[in-house]
Amino acid sequence: MELLRTPDDRFDGLLDFPFAPHYVDDLPGYEGIRVHYVDEGAAHHGTALCLHGNPTWSYLYRRMIPIFAEAGLRVVAPDLIGFGRSDKPVEESAHGFAFHRSMLIRLVERLDLRDVMLVCQDWGGLLGLTLPPDMPGRFTRLLAMNTALAVGTPPTRGFAEWRAYSNRTPDLAVGKMLMRGKPDMSAAEAAGYDAPFPDARYKAALRAFPNLVPDEPDAPGAELSGRASQWWRESWSGRSFMAIGLRDPVLGEESMLPLRSIIRGCPEPMRLADAGHFVPEWGGPVARAALAEFDLRGLRH
Repeated sequence: MELLRTPDDRFDGLLDFPFAPHYVDDLPGYEGIRVHYVDEGAAHHGTALCLHGNPTWSYLYRRMIPIFAEAGLRVVAPDLIGFGRSDKPVEESAHGFAFHRSMLIRLVERLDLRDVMLVCQDWGGLLGLTLPPDMPGRFTRLLAMNTALAVGTPPTRGFAEWRAYSNRTPDLAVGKMLMRGKPDMSAAEAAGYDAPFPDARYKAALRAFPNLVPDEPDAPGAELSGRASQWWRESWSGRSFMAIGLRDPVLGEESMLPLRSIIRGCPEPMRLADAGHFVPEWGGPVARAALAEFDLRGLRH
């Protein structure tokens, strides 16, 4: 597999992202592929595993990481392969549902994460929500934001339009796209989202991911996601919190309320009237509300 590695100096001085990088390059089945993750705080009250989606990276969680760490959680925020500071396959064909899901499983095992609060948005949920059924002893809490389980059903109109746009935009301007969804985002913050991608060669994952969503019954990941749906409905015994950005045409209430209906014991969601798809950009209040729901607010050690 031909890989690209974003030069480290692209990440120098990112606004509100002072977190030291951590790497592994020998995960079983992924030997030679460098995977980056943020690792902050200490696990006095468990671990927050923060999973990003497309086309973002762990920078998405910069507003939530300090809040979780202050509450006594270890915060682990990996970059999927092809994103952030992780290595980037050159070929779009390198990417697949099982390829990325298995990497997350191997990373959870390598870091031996326990008492995990799964924090997920977009593909962070499409992949992440399938993990607890295979390692239920490690997960105790869920914070879901504008995501879904893709079980092989037809896509929403919003997602179909996004996929069409992505397919005709091979060199996606990531920072500008984030700014359209959050008009008060600064140019420096937008640059943080552009940092991993010096040019279009680095964006194979961005081009591949919209076409990997399991939207037909025989699509890779659809059956697995269906089994996960059943598990969340019947077997989940942890605590849950859901936040919905209402200005999201792709994974807003139309997707999140059906997801809530299958998550056993999920309370009424937090609705964010001004938030779009990338809910962690509004993440300070969401993080504090989730900690309060989980009785973690104000705790330290």
